[in-house]
Amino acid sequence: MSVNRGQYWRLLESLTNSTAKQQGDFVGTAELATKLLCEHLQVDHASVWSWSKDQHIQFEAARYGTPASQQRVRPSNLQSLSHYIAELRNHLHIAASNAADDPRLAELHTSYIQPNQIKSALEIAVRINGHIEGVLSLERYAQKAIWNDTEIHLACQVADQLALTLATGDAYHKDEMLTLFQSAIEKSAQITLLVNLHEETIEYVNKAHEMVTGIPQDKLIGRSFKELAFFRQSPEAAHQVLEQLCRGEVVRGEVPLQHKNGDSYWLKFYASQFETRRGNHYALVTAEDHTEARNHQTELEHFAWHCNLTGLYNRTYFNRMLDRTECGYLLLVNLVGFKRYNDTYGHSKGDDLLVEIARRLRHFSALYSGAETARVGSDEFALLLPELKQEDLQHCYGRLYQQLSMPISLGRESVDVRPAMAIVAIDEIVEKVPPLTCADIALQYAKKKQGMAIQVFNSTLLKAFKDDAEIERDLNLAIRGRQFELYYQPLRDLQSKSYIGAEALIRWHHPKRGIMYPGAFIDIAEQTGLINSIGSWVLEAACKQLYLWQHRNIDMSMHVNVSARQFFGGNLYEQVWDLLTRYRIKPKTLILEITETELMEDIRYATNLCQELADLGVGLAIDDFGTGYSSMRYLKQFPISKLKIDRSFISDLNISRQSQEIVSAIIAMAKALNISLTAEGVETAEQERFLADNLCHQAQGFLYSPALREADFARFIEADKPVMLH
Repeated sequence: MSVNRGQYWRLLESLTNSTAKQQGDFVGTAELATKLLCEHLQVDHASVWSWSKDQHIQFEAARYGTPASQQRVRPSNLQSLSHYIAELRNHLHIAASNAADDPRLAELHTSYIQPNQIKSALEIAVRINGHIEGVLSLERYAQKAIWNDTEIHLACQVADQLALTLATGDAYHKDEMLTLFQSAIEKSAQITLLVNLHEETIEYVNKAHEMVTGIPQDKLIGRSFKELAFFRQSPEAAHQVLEQLCRGEVVRGEVPLQHKNGDSYWLKFYASQFETRRGNHYALVTAEDHTEARNHQTELEHFAWHCNLTGLYNRTYFNRMLDRTECGYLLLVNLVGFKRYNDTYGHSKGDDLLVEIARRLRHFSALYSGAETARVGSDEFALLLPELKQEDLQHCYGRLYQQLSMPISLGRESVDVRPAMAIVAIDEIVEKVPPLTCADIALQYAKKKQGMAIQVFNSTLLKAFKDDAEIERDLNLAIRGRQFELYYQPLRDLQSKSYIGAEALIRWHHPKRGIMYPGAFIDIAEQTGLINSIGSWVLEAACKQLYLWQHRNIDMSMHVNVSARQFFGGNLYEQVWDLLTRYRIKPKTLILEITETELMEDIRYATNLCQELADLGVGLAIDDFGTGYSSMRYLKQFPISKLKIDRSFISDLNISRQSQEIVSAIIAMAKALNISLTAEGVETAEQERFLADNLCHQAQGFLYSPALREADFARFIEADKPVMLH
């Protein structure tokens, strides 16, 4: 069937003037095209296929007509149709009168032409700008027929209309997307600028610019970009950004600017260069008001680097400053007794005290240019000073110590402050030891000083610290390696002239240092917490030895020193109860000694524990009596069985009238309270005579014997056998 010229033009006119074609509706146009072609040509089936942008896959857009079978499976993967695609690209169409034998359609034979009984096929490329975007396919089933020129020409015209529809649809889509993007940019809260780099003019700016900067669009478009606030207020930074853009670099940054009303704000920007098809170079600049985020970041940084209570720098930030500091002086301040004050008066009052100390430090540091202050611990403050002359340094820390020591008024109360201070010359630290570590070392020595507790760090302190650290390491091995041994110093009854007890004193058999006395390691054990393990071992070893003496009918009492950590550790009562149960020690023969200063750390807890231990039949003695600050009221409420007069009062008993009066007063007090009394450190017969004449009950010291190993102590007791044994 041939088509006449009138039908030809009517078909094209129907397609060209269709609503779908005018709107760029490819699917709608394809559906109309296949219907018209089937109606005006002797075609059994027509279909339109569109190809993906990468030309790897084809999709059926429309079909019309009666299929010869239900197996219409056209290959979707274009990679398997390379020869077929090459023919279309070279000749624009394939007119196959005998489709089953046409080599140009060989790749479609098995999968499509034979299963669908296609006798003749006409394949027309749908092209845009030389690129195939799809295929118009016409098929006949009844008989093999040659496609005439009119049919081919008409099909090609329809394919061209389909291509125009695709192009129109793309144009509409691009216009729509451009409008969409422009609308989105206009409504965006983010500033967008287009800058012509050749002409140095602003060709576009959205409304957000006015919202952020206060400058309207019409005041900028067509003007030089050098009129922007960035160029006017930060010209150096702006020209650097411009140079980077011209080199093709992408630039990001933040810049502080000012509104016309004087308010400051932060602008965060992103700028990149691009080239148009005509070769013009533009810069796309996007920016946003970053003030709130910047302020939030500043606030977070403040919280990260500052103490919330005092407003001073914290330890983390101060350490960073120290890492960058090569000279000057570090002053570390600690408030002695702050924990006791905090526990007694409450954390609120303690905080008020810390705030006042911080205020004094801040006021003092303002006198020195470049000085910085920080709170580096609960009650520790640090001050970083610039380089000073030696005499100026001494005047500086002396004045600071004096200011910090002044009483602080908190409400109606006046609080006496006792600071301890360490001074470190940063440039004199030879070894790789952090300045704060050096200050901590010096501070420990400062705390032990009477009067002005100030200590300048030096190499001797560092060596002592390293020795202490070595002792700490060795102590851990000593506990596991059974390197400890108990020595026993006898206690003499001054009235009966007999030995009635012993004080257990620990000795450390160090593998390198030899025998070490408690003064060389007990403080270190206290500081590191190892004292609990050592104290538990001493207590058990002493109870075991006391049991052995009592088993041999040696009537002795055993004095055992208990540290503050051990006393307030929480499990002393359980440990003592377990030992008494295991070793069946006679009541009142185990006597625990604790210093009066340690006993006063927590009066309520100490009172309850002392009463519980007394109920177990354990004696309690206050060691080093007279050196602390206990009162008669507290002594009366504690179930104390013995006081031990500190050796400092005994040593000059023969020559000091004051010491004699103090000892006499202590003896009289003990008698009034019905408490047993032992004098420590008795070395001369004159001291013994004074104590006996004043009715002191017991004494111990080198006059009788130093502390002895168990075997030597047994021989010492054996020598006194007529007195000691029953």
